[in-house]
Amino acid sequence: MNTPLRTVAMAFLTAGPATLLAPSNGVANMENQTTAPAEMAQNHPFVGMWVTADGRIRQELLPNGRYDEARGSRQSAYQGRYEVTGNDIYYWDDTGFTADGRFEGDVLYHGGMVFHREK
Repeated sequence: MNTPLRTVAMAFLTAGPATLLAPSNGVANMENQTTAPAEMAQNHPFVGMWVTADGRIRQELLPNGRYDEARGSRQSAYQGRYEVTGNDIYYWDDTGFTADGRFEGDVLYHGGMVFHREK
């Protein structure tokens, strides 16, 4: 059974970075909603720094479609590529693992954590 993230990852590997296909299980309707890195650089509303309430984890979504996550005193603990589809975010870490999250207003839910936009 394919999970939505696995389906998205497979679509990316098959289609390339400029195209993201919708999951076949109907979990999300991504038609015409994928934001390519070039578009993010100019106008994506989720670009910027996202921080947990205690400040321990800081995730910067860069305008070029890359992210850099710091944990505690460890700068750049995780780095990789991300894509946003509607309010969903999909991560491909440089070390090979994948993750996802969801934006609800100025809150990002990711990996069991809650991030708020840094003001």
